[in-house]
Order: sequence, then C-alpha cells, then structure tokens
Amino acid sequence: MAARYRISHTSRYEYDRNVVASFNEARVTPLQTPWQMRLDSAIAIDPVSWSYRYTDYWGTDVRVFEANSAHRTLEVRATSLVEVDAGRRPVAAAALAWADVRDATVADEFVEYLTQTDYTAPPAELADLAASIAADNPPPASARAVCAAVHDALTYTAGVTQVHTKAAEAWAERRGVCQDYAHLAVGALRHVGIPARYVSGYLHPSEEPRIGQTAVGDSHAWVECWLGDWTPFDPTSLSDVAERHVMVGTGRDYGDVPPIKGIVAGPHETVGLSVAVEVTRLA
Repeated sequence: MAARYRISHTSRYEYDRNVVASFNEARVTPLQTPWQMRLDSAIAIDPVSWSYRYTDYWGTDVRVFEANSAHRTLEVRATSLVEVDAGRRPVAAAALAWADVRDATVADEFVEYLTQTDYTAPPAELADLAASIAADNPPPASARAVCAAVHDALTYTAGVTQVHTKAAEAWAERRGVCQDYAHLAVGALRHVGIPARYVSGYLHPSEEPRIGQTAVGDSHAWVECWLGDWTPFDPTSLSDVAERHVMVGTGRDYGDVPPIKGIVAGPHETVGLSVAVEVTRLA
C-alpha cells in the first residue's frame, strides 16, 4: 500500500561572531525512483546570496548555495511531499548464486561499491563472521544474515559516535547509531564480494503511522546491496525497507551523502547546531 508523507528538515547553525561568508551543499531532497514519487520539494535558506541545483555523480539531488554577507546564523529548511509504494521495488533474485554476484562483469560495473573506504573497512572479527555466513548461504540469505549479525552485535546509543566515526571504531564500542550500523553492514557485504552502498533518508518512527500523525524524527541510514538489482536492508531496525523509508541519496558511505556540508570564512566558533526533522503521514 502506498503512503504519502510531508517531511520537514530544518538545520540551524549559530556562530559566536559574524562570519564573512559560507559555501555549502545540501542533500535533503528525496529521490525520484520507480517506487518513490517526489510530488513537491522546496528549500528555504537564510541568508543566501545565490543557489544552484544539480544531480551529483551518485544520483543525489544537491542544492549548492552561498551566503556572502556577514551573518551569525544560518538556517536551511527543506520541505517535501513524497509518495512511497514499496510494492514497486525490484526484489532480489531468489536463485542468485555466488558465481553471479562475483562475475567479472559485475565486479567491473560496481567496483566503487566493492571497494572499502575509511568509513566502511570492517574489523577482522566482523570480516571473519561475514565470510563464515557467506560460506554456508547463497547471496540473498547471506546479505540478510550479515545485516542481522550487525544488528545483534550493536546497541543503538546516541552520542557515543560522531559523523566521522569509522566502522571499526563503532564495532569496538558495540554501540552506535544508524550511520554506524550501515557502515558496518556495507563493509561486511563488500568483504564477501556483494556490491553494497550506503543509503541516506528518513524513517517514520511508528511501525503503523496514522494518517495525520506528525512524528519527530531524524535522518536515517540503511544499505542496499546488488542481488540482481539493488535490494535494501535496514540493519538498525531489521524492519523491511518499505513505505516508512524515504530515500534521499546513495553513495559509498556517509561522506558521499551528508545532509549539509560546507566551509565558512572568517574567525569563528560554532556555538549552536540544531536539527529538527518532522515526518507527517498524509495518506
């Protein structure tokens, strides 16, 4: 069953003194896909001197903008209206064998999703666990089991990791947030030869969201692996990636799809950063 959501994502930065200028990129606009229809989207920025919109190498919608007048606060508010119908998603090929996944043609096409990054490189313990799982299961079952193993090993705990935390560091802590779960799963899947990519987006926190219900949420992350087509798994919640999940972008790791990144000119300290995400089901 399709679901329609209104999403509001507001980021506000506060500085201890005026900054001369800032140049930024925002990746907060939901993707247009066969199963996800972007009905409306807008980004309001204060202050802003100019902005430009483009699609990056990984297929994510990016808003580039600059504020070249002195300012002590910067606010970016993105709103979107999205309809998600998970029934239109492609499904993994049930009979897919390791020879299909590890074929030279697949390795060549998806080399960027088979190469580890600093974020995703798995610790030896997880790499060995993934290899053991893959030795006893075909690719689709292995992918699901690897994500379950990451889910079972970690305790979701906010504040113990940061956006630049590496997978191995989160594994050592056995704690983390969705970004850490996704990096660990992506790294483990790549280790056994399954192309895997990091997905950023939003998740309505209620398993059965009511129409008209507004939920306070956050950005979310999960994974997609190539099993004849891109197949999603959510290692954080182990729930099906369905109508509650709204995709914003994909990449090799978090570094390819941060909600906002940029540079600021002038001596300053960031004294405040607030992020507010609201997800409302409309239909």
